Formats: sequence, structure tokens, C-alpha cells
Amino acid sequence: MMILKRSAVSTFLVGIMGFGTSVVCGQGYPVKPVRIVTADVGAASDFAARLIAQALSVTLSQQVIVDNRSGAVPGTTVGKAQSDGYTLLLHGGSFWLAPYMQDVSYNVARDFFPITMVGQSFFTLVVHAAVPANSVKDLIALAKARPGELNYGSGTSGVPTHLSAELFKSMAGVNIVRIPYKGTGPALNGLLAGEVQLLFALPGTVTPHVKSGRLKALAVSSTRPTMLASGLPTISESGVPGYEVVSMLGMFAPARTPEPIVSRLNQEIVRALNGADVKEKFFSSGIEAVGSSPAQFDAMVKSEAAKWIKVIKDTGIRAE
Repeated sequence: MMILKRSAVSTFLVGIMGFGTSVVCGQGYPVKPVRIVTADVGAASDFAARLIAQALSVTLSQQVIVDNRSGAVPGTTVGKAQSDGYTLLLHGGSFWLAPYMQDVSYNVARDFFPITMVGQSFFTLVVHAAVPANSVKDLIALAKARPGELNYGSGTSGVPTHLSAELFKSMAGVNIVRIPYKGTGPALNGLLAGEVQLLFALPGTVTPHVKSGRLKALAVSSTRPTMLASGLPTISESGVPGYEVVSMLGMFAPARTPEPIVSRLNQEIVRALNGADVKEKFFSSGIEAVGSSPAQFDAMVKSEAAKWIKVIKDTGIRAE
């Protein structure tokens, strides 16, 4: 895994100045169930939301429920919610990038305040076993020798698998054709069937096929080695210097949520993410548990926004 008019996410931290609410507002919180709105069941954000909800239900002594919504609905729902800490959003880059690819009713900088970065993952660049390339440099050389002949699979427009490939094309200077599928699962099936030659996918989804010999894993999208894709070099060090794609998940509250409540939520969520059991469950699903301050998360979102907004504008990507 970035928005808004006033220099997009750059105004996130301005919200802190408007808190000014007495610490009294945080006393006694919560006194009723808390709702975490997230993406569809089965998504990475849904998985993370359920683990965090389970932990918070204990530490907050209140039921924390997960509310699954599709498309831009999670952002729209929380953006209009009361700023009382009882409706939260856990989502990834598709949330803060959506306004640059489609019409949405929310404004990230105006309507949301970051609580913490929850987790991050990276993508593995894989090719079909029949592709005569055993490294990123081999793949780039092949693509340059056969411009427009190699195809990559992706989910719908604007999703990470799509953006990752477009950034790779731009930075590597190659012409590889996109073949869109209805999701990453169907795109992976297309790769296995030989309909496309390469794909950017989460490590956990392709590792079994790499082990079976049906696919070849060339590199990982992080700029450092990661246990999520143990033994693989980075794309950056393999022929595309500076290439990095991070799929981030983060927790947000509606703007103007009192500072004491944000601080309490940050403290409890970060504590949960640092727990050995939660870390292990995250890792097993292909996610590195993170936990950060609101300011650190804000800085990461701004950095990511600058990169992806350029890619979106350069390629004219519109969400489907």
C-alpha cells in the first residue's frame, strides 16, 4: 500500500492543534461498543481488524466489532461519523489514494486523523516457469528485446498489483502490457495458466507455486531483505535502483476526535501489535506488524502519496 486538496495528507497533523479538548473527554472512554470499519471479508485489512478488535475488546473492556464494507464505503462511513472514538477505520492505500482515481465524498486531510500504522507487507515479482528469466535484470533485458510482447496480470485498476507493475515499467523503462482480472486471485490463476508472464503478488499467495516449480520468484519490492520473502533479493538492488512498494495498513479516527482518546487508542493498538501472538499471526498471513505514533504514520502516508500520485497522473489510472 494520500490525498487531498491542501497538499493532500500534509494537513493531517494540523488537526492536532485543533484538539484543545480537555483530558476529561478521555476519562471513562469507552462506555459503549467500538466499531472498526474496514474492507470486505478476507482482505488483509479485515484480517488485521479482527485481530486488533479481539485485543482491544480485552484492554478497553468493551466489545469491539468489525464492520465490513466494499469499495469507498469504509472511508465514506467513517468520514461522516461522530468524532467520539466509537467509529474507526482500518484500511490501506486504496483508501487514501481513491480520491485521485475516482469521485469520493470524503477528504482524507479534512475528515480523518491517523492513529497508527498497523502493518506492512511487500510484493514478490514472480514469472511463469516458462519465462526465460531468472533475475530482474534478465526480465528487463527480455522485455526490452521484445517490447509489448510480455504481459502482466493485475487485479482491477488502481489496486496495488496494478500500481506496482506500472511503477516497475516506468522505472525500468520497459513496455509490458497489462491484462486486468477481477482480482489478484484470478490474476494468479492466469499466470499459472500461462495467460500472462509475470505478476506482483503478496509472498504468501505465490510461495506454494514457487516451491512446486510452476512459478519463479525473482525479487521482493522492499528495499531491504524481509523474512516475508526469505532469500529473495530486492528489486532495487537487482536492476531498478530506488524501486520500493510497501503495502500499508493503518488505523484512522474521524477528524477532531479528542486527543486523549486518540492517545489511548494508539497506546492500546501499539501494545497489541507488539504482542508475540499477534506478531506471529500477522507474519503467518504475510504482514509485518508495525505500530507507530500518529506523526510517524502521517509522514509515511505523505511519502507514499507523493510517489503514487505521480504514477496515477502519468498513467491516467482510474478506479473501476
